Amino acid sequence: MRTYVITGGTDGIGKGLGLHFLSRGDRVIAVASNPAKGRAFMAEAERLGAAGRARFLRADLSTVAGMRSAVAEVEADLDVLDGLVFATQRFQARREETADGLEYTFALSYLSRFVIGHELTGLLDRAAAPVVLNLAGPGGLPGRIHWDDPQLRRGYSGKTAAMQASRCNDLLGVGFPRSHPGTKIRYVLYNPLFVKTGMADPLPQPMRAVTKTLALLLAQRVERAVVPMAALMDDPPAEPVSAFRRGKPLPLTGKDFDPEAADRLHRLTLEILNG
Repeated sequence: MRTYVITGGTDGIGKGLGLHFLSRGDRVIAVASNPAKGRAFMAEAERLGAAGRARFLRADLSTVAGMRSAVAEVEADLDVLDGLVFATQRFQARREETADGLEYTFALSYLSRFVIGHELTGLLDRAAAPVVLNLAGPGGLPGRIHWDDPQLRRGYSGKTAAMQASRCNDLLGVGFPRSHPGTKIRYVLYNPLFVKTGMADPLPQPMRAVTKTLALLLAQRVERAVVPMAALMDDPPAEPVSAFRRGKPLPLTGKDFDPEAADRLHRLTLEILNG
């Protein structure tokens, strides 16, 4: 039996992966903020006969305190962690700040992955073949990091924030083994492309209606989309970090995977956390 922690584990792809692992006999801790969705996840686990192997851990991963509280609870509950999945994200059409004064998308979709991933390294390294699966956007839509304004106080748009978070996560993956030389952990960046989830719900109209219509025609079902992700966690690449677009390997080349930029982002992130 393997043990997995999944942020965003009560909805969409995160939930799909959690139920996939539970159905085959593994243990899952689903980290999310919505108690109603947490109860629904636990009810589905019970229907699978897996209630004793499932846990809903409520945490606000948009705040540093919430991130570290989740880490502390996982560390108190587990001796070893086989896999860590980052699936938490939420589109924000309007700019919002968290309790820490950080732009919401930056905090939730990138910073939580930085904090939780680095702080759970000890538990992961106790596993035989530990894997981090970061559901980000390698090989997807373009975007850039706004080095002079990472909190996007100027010129905010939901798309700009989402694409910046994706580029940050690309560099987070590249930088992870540089921060943990000698680690056994394999870091996998994965772009699932179009999947039928509730991600369109926060979009403004008419974008929401258009996206949902396209999803009906083109998107993969969650149950199908999670299969190659689970396979990568079962048998990860030999390289310390790798990237995939719907199961297709991507070269770690170009500015999106620049090691020097990864080091720069790591320093900037530590400044934000220590500021």
